[in-house]
Order: sequence, then C-alpha cells, then structure tokens
Amino acid sequence: MTATSTDRRRSGGSDSDATASLLRDIAEALKTDYGMQPSKHNGGKFLQKGVCPRCRKKSLWTYAESPWVVKCERAAKCGAEFPAKELYPDYFDSWTDRFQKVEDTKPEAERNPHAAADAYLKLSRGFDIGRLAGLYTQEHYYDARADDGRGAASATVRFTVAGTWWERIIDKPHRFGSKKANFKTGGSYAGHWWTLPSIHFNAPTPDTPADAPKPPAELWLVEGIFDDIALTQHGIAAAALLSCNNYPEHELAALRAHIKRQGSMVPEPRLVWALDGDKAGRAYTLKHVARAREDGWACEAATIPQYGRSKVDWNDLHLKGKLEEKDIAEYRYQGALLIAATAKDKALLIYNHTGRNTFDFVFDQRWYWFKLDIEHFVKVSNTIEQEIKDGKRPEMDKAAVREAAVLESHTLSPICNCNPQLLYYQANEVTQEAWYYFRVSFPRDDADVKGTFTAGQLVAASEFKKQLLHMAPGAMYTGNAAQLERIMQRQLDAPKVVQTVDFVGYSPKHKTYLLGDLAVHQGHVLEANEDDYFEVGRTSLKTLQRSIKIDINTDRATQERAWLNRLWSAYGPRGIVALSYWLGSLFAEQIRAEHKSYPFLEIVGAPNAGKSTLITFLWKLLGRDGYEGFDPNKSSPAGRQRTFSQVSNLPIVLIESDRADSAEKGPHVRAFDWDEFKDAYNGNPIRTMGVKTGGNETYDPPFRASLVIAQNAPIDASQAMKERICHIYFDGSHKTAANKEDGQWIKRAPGQQLSGFILEALKREREILKTVFDHTEPEAAWLEGHDGVHNDRLAFNHGQMLALLHALGRVVRLNDKQLEATRAALLGMTRDRQLTISGDHPTVALFWETFDYLDGIPTSTLKGQLYTPRLNHSGRVGEIAVNLNEYLEMASQHRQQVPALPELKKVLRNSKTRPFLAVKSYASAIATRPGPDGKAVPRTVHCWVFKDPKAATRSA
Repeated sequence: MTATSTDRRRSGGSDSDATASLLRDIAEALKTDYGMQPSKHNGGKFLQKGVCPRCRKKSLWTYAESPWVVKCERAAKCGAEFPAKELYPDYFDSWTDRFQKVEDTKPEAERNPHAAADAYLKLSRGFDIGRLAGLYTQEHYYDARADDGRGAASATVRFTVAGTWWERIIDKPHRFGSKKANFKTGGSYAGHWWTLPSIHFNAPTPDTPADAPKPPAELWLVEGIFDDIALTQHGIAAAALLSCNNYPEHELAALRAHIKRQGSMVPEPRLVWALDGDKAGRAYTLKHVARAREDGWACEAATIPQYGRSKVDWNDLHLKGKLEEKDIAEYRYQGALLIAATAKDKALLIYNHTGRNTFDFVFDQRWYWFKLDIEHFVKVSNTIEQEIKDGKRPEMDKAAVREAAVLESHTLSPICNCNPQLLYYQANEVTQEAWYYFRVSFPRDDADVKGTFTAGQLVAASEFKKQLLHMAPGAMYTGNAAQLERIMQRQLDAPKVVQTVDFVGYSPKHKTYLLGDLAVHQGHVLEANEDDYFEVGRTSLKTLQRSIKIDINTDRATQERAWLNRLWSAYGPRGIVALSYWLGSLFAEQIRAEHKSYPFLEIVGAPNAGKSTLITFLWKLLGRDGYEGFDPNKSSPAGRQRTFSQVSNLPIVLIESDRADSAEKGPHVRAFDWDEFKDAYNGNPIRTMGVKTGGNETYDPPFRASLVIAQNAPIDASQAMKERICHIYFDGSHKTAANKEDGQWIKRAPGQQLSGFILEALKREREILKTVFDHTEPEAAWLEGHDGVHNDRLAFNHGQMLALLHALGRVVRLNDKQLEATRAALLGMTRDRQLTISGDHPTVALFWETFDYLDGIPTSTLKGQLYTPRLNHSGRVGEIAVNLNEYLEMASQHRQQVPALPELKKVLRNSKTRPFLAVKSYASAIATRPGPDGKAVPRTVHCWVFKDPKAATRSA
C-alpha cells in the first residue's frame, strides 16, 4: 500500500473538532457497510479487508485517520478507487450543521464567519485554502420553491466574476433540484473568465524577485471555478469560463492588448481548451478551437475520457490524484484526437501514440480502419534514408523519416458510415434474455438512434449489418468479420451493466419508482440520463417495459390547483373514496409488506353514471392520459397474466367484464373466473408461467399492483372474493344542474395540468406510509364498533381506506366537511358490504324464489286437494333435494326466467340461506317407477341437496 499525493495532502490530520468528527463518521460507516477492520500491524494505521463494491473481494483499504479515498489493493485486476464523498454524499452535504454550528458555540471574537465555506473547499474539494484567502466569502441562499414548495436555505461559497458573482450551494443541494449553483440576478459573465490573481502576463521588472511566478506559456480554459483551482494547485495556469458555451472574447482581446504593451518580453500563451468531457463540452471545444485559431491564437485541447457512470471533471481528478504528469499527457493526447482536422491526422496520432499496425477509430462519427503495410514501410524507410545520403532529400531526423514512411505505406478505409457505440449491457434475470444497448450517431445533424443488439448479432458481420440497418435508417457497415471482431473486443471490454425490471412503477428491490422519463427514490425525483437509465445511488437502473406510457409534468407552475374541489362537486364523497384508493395504489407493495393485504375496488353503477369519466380522470393524476382500463373478456389467461405483470404500485382496471353477449366473449372467456384473482389480495402470483430456458424453470411473478373492477353490475364471485372488495355504487344521482360544469371539466381536463399529483404523493412516501400504518387498525376498530359490521376482513379493508383518507390530506387539502362526509360514506360502504356477503348471490336468491314458487304449485285445482312437493325429492324434514334439469323444465313451462345451468351450478354451492350439502343420487320421495312386482318404488334421481333450516313439512 502506497500513499498518493492526494492521500499525503489530505492525511495531515484534523484541524478542528468538526473535521475529526467527520473522519470518525466515515471510518465507522466503512466498518459497518464494507466490513473494514483496523490493521493488526502498524498500530492500526490502515482500515483493510473491506469488500470492494466493484470486484466483491475483501481487498478494500484506506487510512484509518484520514479515509478520504478508499481503494482496492488488487491493482492489476481491479484497482478501483472510491472517494469518501461518493460513498457517503450525505456526510458532505451539511457543512453548516457540522462546522458553522461549532463556530457559533465559540466566543464571538474567535468565530470564523466562513467556517462552512472553508470546510467545504478543503474537505469536499480537496483545496489548499491558504492559496485562496480573500477570493471567496460564505453567503446565504434561499429558494421559496425548493424542497417540494416548502422553501429551503443553504450556505454558499461565493466568488466574484467580472462585475457579477457566482456561488455554489453547499448544504443539501438536492433540495434545490437540478440547481447546484447560482448567479447574481441581472449579472453577465459572457465573454469573460475567472482566474486566480497569481496568473499574470506581466514582463519582469528590475524589482521582480527571481523566484516570482513567470507568465505561463499555456493557459488552460476550463468550465468551472473549482476546475480552475484544481489545475492551478498542480502548477497549471487556468481560467474558468463558467459555462462551456462561453467564448471569452473580451478577456482574450484584453490579454492580447496587454501582451502587446509588454513588447517582446512576454509571448502570447498557447490556449489549451480543457472543457468537460461530456457531449456538450466536446462539441464546444471544437467550436472554440476553430474560432480561436481564426483569431490567430495557437490552440491545443485536453480532454478527460468519460468511462464511468457519471461525468468526471478536473476537480474530481484532483481528488483522486489523477493529475500527475503522466495523466496530463494522456489528457493532452485525448484532446489532440478530439480536434484532429482529418481522419488521416487522427490515425497518425493513434499510431504514434500506440505503435499498433492495425486499429479502428472514429472520426466525424464514422468508423475507419487503419492498416500499416510493414514490408512496404521498411522499403520506404530505407529509400528515404538512402535519398538523404544521396542528397536527394533534405536532412530529416528519425521521427520525420518514420512519419514520412507511414504516410506512404498505410491504408485508411471507411468501414461504417455512422458510429455505433456500446453504452451498456442489460439483461432480464427471469427469462435470461440479454441485450447490448447501443447509441448510433451520424456525421450529419440527424438525431442519435438507440437500440439493442443480441450477442449473436455482435459476433456475425452479416447479422450486425442487418440489425444496424434495421435500427438506424441508412446506417451501413461495410467492414469484414475480422474487423468487427476487433472492434467488439474493444467495445465489450468490461462493459457497463445496467440493472433492469420488466414493469413500470415501483421496484421494491431498489426502493425506486420507474415512471417513464422520471424516477422517484425515497422522495427524490430523478431524471433519466441521456443513455435512458437512472443513477440510483451507486446502482444504474432502467425498465424494459415500453408499452405503458407515463407522462408526468414537473412544472408546478402549470398544474391545476382547483381540481380537488371540482372532483368533490362532481362526485362528492364517493369521488374522494376512489381518489384515496388511487393514492393507496401508489404504495400497495409497501402496504402489503406491512399489512399482508391490500383491498380491491369495485366501481359499479348504471350506464352514463360517470364511472368511466371518473376513472379516466384519476389516471390523469398519475400521468396516464386517455386511458381507462382493459377488458379481460378480450384476453386469454396468459394475456391477463402479462397485463397484470406490467405494472407495480399502479392500478389495474378491468372494464366491461360483466358483458353477457356470448358473441363478444369468445371461447377463452369460459375460463375467466373472478376467483382466479383472489390471491392478488395478498400480493401472491395469480398464475405460473413457463420460461423458455430449455429446462423446467417457471416464473411466478407476484401481484405488484392494485385491482379496480369497473362495470355496470356487481361481480359474480365467491364470498371470499367479495370480502376482498371495497364497493362504490354510482346511480347518477350525483349529477345535477349545479355541478354540470365541473363534471364537464373533469371530462376534458388536460392530463398535463393534473399529472403533478403523482410526484407530490411519491415525494411524501415516508409520511404517507406512516399515516397509513398508524391509522389502519384504530379505524378498523372504529368500524367494528358500529352496528352492522362484524366481519374482520371487511373492517380491516375499509379501515385501510379510512387511513388512506388521512394520508390523502398529506397531499391535498381536504376541509372538515369533505373529511366527515367521506368518513360517513366509508362507514356506509362497510355496512352495505356486510349485508352483501351475508346474503345470497343474486342468482342464488332468484333460484330459491322460483324454486319455492314452482315447488308449491298444487297438483290439482280441486277444492280441498292436498298440495304436494313438485321439485323436492327429499322426504326428510329440513332438507331439499332438487334435480336441476327438472327445475329448468318446469320453469320453462311456467314462463319463469332463470339463469343458464352452467352459471347456476357455479354459484349454488355458495348458497347461504339454504346451505349446500352434496350432489348425489337420491331415492325420490315424489317420483316413482314400477318395481319387479308391479308395485311403485321410488325413482333414483340425481339431485343437488341443501339444508333448509326453516322448512317443516310441505302441505296445503
């Protein structure tokens, strides 16, 4: 283990109690999170044997007293380095709390008003602040819109720039969204730069000390002030442009005029454009170099290769000790490649730098192949040397001879008219399918195209050519198989891996919501990067599900604020109940993890009662505009399974499932049974699927969503299924002339004005879940304390709904009238549901009504004739035995409308008023047949047998 310059610079011990506290916190976190242990030798100088996050070996080490950078000691096989500020960003987010408050406890005369700024620059940025004395101040910034509209304040580090100022937010900057810095309102730095006072271009005078800094021969132009300071502390003169698109025309003109006044004592510096290595920085480097050369400036470039998962700048390299001489040489080489004028110039740069005889490279977003003919190169070299000896060529050094020979003995061939660049590898852990995700860039101004290649398409030139042309219009690969293999070997060397999920919504494993172009992780909103994935801590994550579109408007200023009152006006308490369920759907997985269940919602009512309008409106609140649900009657069991697996913590809405038109249903509908969804109540799988792996693997995806049933009539299902449902009925009575306008607004409201609701809810995930968990059981007990409620499951389900009503108040403002009316509505829903599950299914009730009528029809119309059973084949008191075919035949004779036999058999076993006993053959008490001796004997009849507690004997 050897210390780098960064370690030596930062290992000088703590100079304050707050610094020592920070270092102790980091060291303890490393022990807990990575299993690091104090070394047994060297007096515990090192922490070691931690598990490396990259290679997963116990090879992580750092200095015990100054754990600023944690490293993997397997330098050849891994060699990863992790700055403490990347591992524990929260520890580097509260500078005022950790440092300024310590100062506030000191006597006023001893206080440092810049303590937080000093600590930030020294500990977070790694600077020697002694060189920066007087160049910055600690200031204060406040944004009333930050932190989800609650407002937030932070200390800042402020630098003066060309008559204006720039400041960096240093306390919990994530509260301010993407804003990390702030410029003075009305100020402008356009055409100017910021430099340290030590950077000058003054000619020496007789009074100038011999050891005084001399005018630099080069001036590096970087983007940020911290980049400038980082390079300057490594002996490189730099100026900060503060933005990649800022060309410092005023400063360059002033510098040239100043140098002219110095005479020949001070030469013009060479400009080294060292902007950030991202796409914008590279593009503006090319533009600025071209403009500066037109203005007569000598120019070079230096570029940081961007290999990691996030952008690396010069300050980052300073922290990692990557600004040594050999490192700077590499960045200059990368910059030279970037600004090479022609493909040939770039090829020669690569050849001279690497010495390889064959290689591929990209120039102007095209692939080229360079090959040096060694035999011809030797011949040409010998010829040139001989011509020099013979005086036919001027004198040349060996490097010049070599370059001339290369120019005459190489071939340079374009092999692809675009630039397919591997971004990362992604796989579906369930199906074992995997893809390589590429970005295809073009030399013209066409937008980049992104898509996937399979392993087979990357190893066969013909397949690669077809997939490339299929994915990107006009993209053509003309190289051969050997060239493709060489290119892929380079691109596939240790590719980045992005974890995937195959659904939209909440991933419990990552505690993250994936919603189109946005993600929400523990209350923080994240945007997908330019490569279509999210950075969640140290994890890269994306969803493979593209068929469901979630479009969320993040601009709070364009959100409609009166929609809740319009919803109340149009739908009253039942609309608020549905809204509460929609809110709970966003946390269904977390609620099921705690409560082991989440109820279903049934929205039922007459046609034109407003059910579809309400559901479509609620979807708009979640960013899904123009959608209501899907019809399970139009899908197979496998299709329903796939639909149910597409989302997590979002509702699944089944519509029109009560249609009775057999022509519309199709043969697959006979297998559709509401009870197949019963296990979804607890989040269990509803169906097992096979996996195409060549083995006997199966896929049992858990139910991750919530279930909403919307139709005109209540569902036909078992009691167990009905107990899992919260039922809302709309009869159209809520529609009045007074609320017609609000109802029409609900119907036409643009989704962009409503979709902010989902973000406001997810930002409050922790407090919403706490509210639900704290209130569910008390509310369930409250419901059970009322007459007419005695089913535990019903009480708990509706108790969850009441708890969600409390949680809804954390997102929107409900007044006391709305709260009380909605509570009363939920109590009424619970009572009504209790009556529903306590009575017979409507089909069963109809059966017994017609049975009693038909069974009691007299056998004779003669006055005084006894009545005898017509359908009940049982002669036992309190028992009924009925043959269903006889029942249907008699019903038809007497013009009674009864359900079809298959539907009747499905529900009769759940009869409550007359419990089902068995299906068996019965010796009839009312039907006979001739016996062997001619006498009548009871006929054997296949009967459904029920218990009839209220029945006595049947007589006239």
